[in-house]
Amino acid sequence: MSILEKLKGGLIVSCQAYTGDPLYGSGIMAAMAKAAEIGGAVGIRANGTSDIKEIKKVTTLPIIGIYKDNSYDSEIYITPTLKEVEEVFMAGADMIAIDATDRLRPDRISLNDFIKEIKVRTKMPIMADVSTLQEGINAQKAGAAIVSTTLSGYTNYTKKQDGPDFDLLIQLVAHLSIPVILEGRVNRPEEAKEALKIGAFSVVVGSAITRPRMITARFVKAMRRA
Repeated sequence: MSILEKLKGGLIVSCQAYTGDPLYGSGIMAAMAKAAEIGGAVGIRANGTSDIKEIKKVTTLPIIGIYKDNSYDSEIYITPTLKEVEEVFMAGADMIAIDATDRLRPDRISLNDFIKEIKVRTKMPIMADVSTLQEGINAQKAGAAIVSTTLSGYTNYTKKQDGPDFDLLIQLVAHLSIPVILEGRVNRPEEAKEALKIGAFSVVVGSAITRPRMITARFVKAMRRA
């Protein structure tokens, strides 16, 4: 089966933790990914070379690799340059996700040239994280294999929301011929189910599954209101 065939109609779990989080560490992320596989996930989204390498040791699920780096003088930090692309490729990811928003890249190259160079260097399928319909259209034209709603609400020209951006999902599904993934603020199983009904190819869930500190905080916040 191709990577896309393995991901179709399923749940992709984003296993990420950051410095200062009690779950920070590649070994812990690998255990999280294995638990996701046992639970029925069809893929893993992972950040950084160490996490990708450790996760590959414990699961055969496709890994969508990213490399977050906010050290550049740019708003783009999800796999921002070819340097991070090569890191993800060498770590063994099966697919690479990039920021495909309409913002200036750190290396000042266009999205079209960026995707073209990724294909030349790695041959990996590319997931384009976007925040608007036009960005999704641009990413498809540039050669992305999948478009994801990941960055809706995280660019200064899109509205912040508490839940998933179903409106953007509807627009992307209607206008694109490549698979569209719902990602971002998916907190309930019903939301993932709704995404598939709309036409999402698959759904990425992160914090609602893999960040118990945030899950606990949501429960505490709701209870305090009562």
